[in-house]
Amino acid sequence: MTSSTVAHSLTEVFAALPRFTQDPRELALVRTDRSGYVPPTLPDGVVQAESVEDVVETLRLANEHRIPVVPRGAGTGLAAGAAARAGEIVLDVRRMNRILRIDPVEQIAVVEPGVLNAELNAAAALHGLFYAPDPASTAICSIGGNIATNAGGMRCAKYGVTRESVLSLTVVLADGRVLVTGTQTIKAVTGYDLNAVFIGSEGTLGVVVEATLRLRPAPVATATLAAYFGTVEAAAAAASAVVAARATPSVLELVDGPTLGAIDRATGTDHRRRGEAFLLAQTDGFGAEIERDVVLKAIEPFAESVMIADDPAEAEALIQARRDAIPSLEKLGRTSIGDVGVPRNRLAEIVTGIQRISEDTGVDLYTVAHAADGNLHPMIVVDENESITDGAPKLAMGRIFELAQSLGGTLTGEHGVGLLKRDWFTAEVGEVSRDIQHRIKHALDPQNILNPGKAI
Repeated sequence: MTSSTVAHSLTEVFAALPRFTQDPRELALVRTDRSGYVPPTLPDGVVQAESVEDVVETLRLANEHRIPVVPRGAGTGLAAGAAARAGEIVLDVRRMNRILRIDPVEQIAVVEPGVLNAELNAAAALHGLFYAPDPASTAICSIGGNIATNAGGMRCAKYGVTRESVLSLTVVLADGRVLVTGTQTIKAVTGYDLNAVFIGSEGTLGVVVEATLRLRPAPVATATLAAYFGTVEAAAAAASAVVAARATPSVLELVDGPTLGAIDRATGTDHRRRGEAFLLAQTDGFGAEIERDVVLKAIEPFAESVMIADDPAEAEALIQARRDAIPSLEKLGRTSIGDVGVPRNRLAEIVTGIQRISEDTGVDLYTVAHAADGNLHPMIVVDENESITDGAPKLAMGRIFELAQSLGGTLTGEHGVGLLKRDWFTAEVGEVSRDIQHRIKHALDPQNILNPGKAI
């Protein structure tokens, strides 16, 4: 079949949809995410959905004609889960971006998938509430994408990842049927937990079109401290000491020296001058200062210097420095962001191992970590024209995955498997788990039209 025939047939198939386009400029905008991977070809078309009905009709027609569909939110994913190529169409839900309801008494929000994480938090704050999952990309990432990858963020050690904040979902299945999972109550055990099936499924089982989310009361107080270390190993050991002290900080973030240097160059700060690694800790609640002192006592033996941020503006500047890590590295070149997790008492071992992998492969590696839950983001930066999916960059990332697994960890803590990590999937989950997951996929998407080739 020629490309013109394909174009004509797709136009006919989706003629009833007012926002289907094959404009190459639009296709170029939606073919990839922030993973650093660029597909070699453009997708065949994009549907810009504005309603549940748009999503239903798109999937009904795609299923009938066996047309692969790549669901897409804000495009901030880091595993190429939303990458699309020739032979596929993109289902873009960014225009489904309404906050439908906030109930301050029940402490819930009902939202469409295109709502940005930061927009939800701003709306919740008007009621003295907040939405706990807060990826570093909070200002630009969408709730639908957060659900698709089970995103976490800086507060997840205390408040959990996305799954702990989702009460109910409305999902459009591959054949266009609409499924409602969960309830709007905090507790519900009727039947299987279908919320859990779709959270983290990376658009391979259905498309989320509405979510009921749990909000939480804004903390009555927060306390913040920052510490600088002579080595990243010392910072990792300090983080493990905080966990051993049985403190539960809401934020415990580690940034290594090379990343601090990139942040300084991009923003004009001077963190690298103070040390070769940085640890940021924040506690909250009625006992925020008491718990901060427990954290301080655990960190001090390892640190070169420690500062307590009593000024809220100073504390926010420290939080922002951590959020600036990825944007700062993206200014240096094409960035590929890893997402490994290890038991928290193995942090020092994996940061040492990451440094060794960098030396062995000649690949520049930068590391930040959600240290309180053992989730590290080793990042590779290459020239804009260099591939991240073969050669030394792929070798380095593969060795990091294997190291994490050897320490009892995982190749992805919150970004998902997507396209970039499938080579290591079976080694982690095993053949039996892989078979069961494929059976679930086939049961919900027998034509394999939803994000084929991703996740499992």
